[in-house]
Amino acid sequence: MEQIIINGVGSELQGVGRLADGRAVFVPGAIPGETVRVEITQDKGRFCEAALVEVVEPSPDRVVPDCPHAGRCGGCQARHMSYARTLALKRQVVADALERIGGVNAPSVLPTLGCASPNRTRNKAEYPIDRGAIGAYAHGSREVIPLEDCLLQRPESVRALNWLSVNLDGLSCASHLNTLVTRVNRDGELMAVLCADAPVLPEVKPLAPRLRAALPELKSLYLCQLNRRPVHALDGRCTLAWGAPVLSETLLGLSFEVSPQSFFQVNPDQTEVLYAKALEAAGVAPGCGLNVLDAYCGAGTITLAAARWARRATGIEIVAPAIENAKQNAVRNGLADRSRFICGDAAREIPRLLKRGERFDAAILDPPRKGADTALLDAIAEARIPTVAYVSCNPSTLARDVKRLAAAGYALMWAQPVDMFPYTGHVETVCLLTHK
Repeated sequence: MEQIIINGVGSELQGVGRLADGRAVFVPGAIPGETVRVEITQDKGRFCEAALVEVVEPSPDRVVPDCPHAGRCGGCQARHMSYARTLALKRQVVADALERIGGVNAPSVLPTLGCASPNRTRNKAEYPIDRGAIGAYAHGSREVIPLEDCLLQRPESVRALNWLSVNLDGLSCASHLNTLVTRVNRDGELMAVLCADAPVLPEVKPLAPRLRAALPELKSLYLCQLNRRPVHALDGRCTLAWGAPVLSETLLGLSFEVSPQSFFQVNPDQTEVLYAKALEAAGVAPGCGLNVLDAYCGAGTITLAAARWARRATGIEIVAPAIENAKQNAVRNGLADRSRFICGDAAREIPRLLKRGERFDAAILDPPRKGADTALLDAIAEARIPTVAYVSCNPSTLARDVKRLAAAGYALMWAQPVDMFPYTGHVETVCLLTHK
């Protein structure tokens, strides 16, 4: 047990201080500026993790959490502080990563763009089910905490959660159910997916009338029969049990069809903010006449947003079903003649396009959490694409890739954090890099 001063912030918005022996200690629930008493829970050698025992001198930003599960549920990490403070700390996390990992001296990191209203922002939920309980995983474990509400989720999703909580014990397939996944579009229409470890479609189909009676917003009911060792909630084969096969969603004035396993950003309002900054960084504006490359294009959301104003937008993605969705979305939005989608490894496709005489004015990168492939960054550097707009969900890998691009002649002009996941440690960032 020690009393320490919290003077830093970790990647999950936990407080960071120094023990008496000089080692760093990470304290969930503590806020920079506070004096706290902590108990060491894990000794990692060069640093420690500790539990918050007492707040001796609280921060003025400390608030009473508005969720009864705060501190135990793994969904949120920062409901004990004001929303404004979470935005400031996320900016600090990005700045620290760019300076410490990326080697950027005094990086220009703009204030985090926050949500107009930070609650009820998510259009997708995954509620785990275990031993008759349905809700959320406890922080750092697979224990399921029963929930009656989640402030992150839309009301339509919460109503589906509560229906299943009440009726779960009476379902013949209950012992096989693993997760309830919901999607809710901007019109309030609901898609529900029951994920099971067995072929229980005959038991799921009769649930549709009961669900529809309780949830008039329900448009689709699916069963996802999971693979033997699923790596995520929807890792299996999805079969429509009732209703429409897709939900329609809009983003930046474009229309998209969303199926159970489609990748679609979970906060549509902030996604529009994020993508608008990415287009701004790439120089895409009405009448710009640019030839734009979008690597890791997924289902083509950013590519098609750029295609409205660019001379041409090319999306590259290695996942074949995503490319097929992108092509369908292009036709759906009347942008097939201004966009092109290539299924393949961007690190190989870019040199191939260059050999054919193509040149790109700007590149947009939106890689997964592990960051961009080294070969892709090298291909962009070799092509000397003048402008790179890098969209990241992981400050550490972003900083690593910025450092690599800097070694290849690119300079970081600015970084713009965007809060897509309020009250959590996650932060999205758009960076503008230009070739020197």
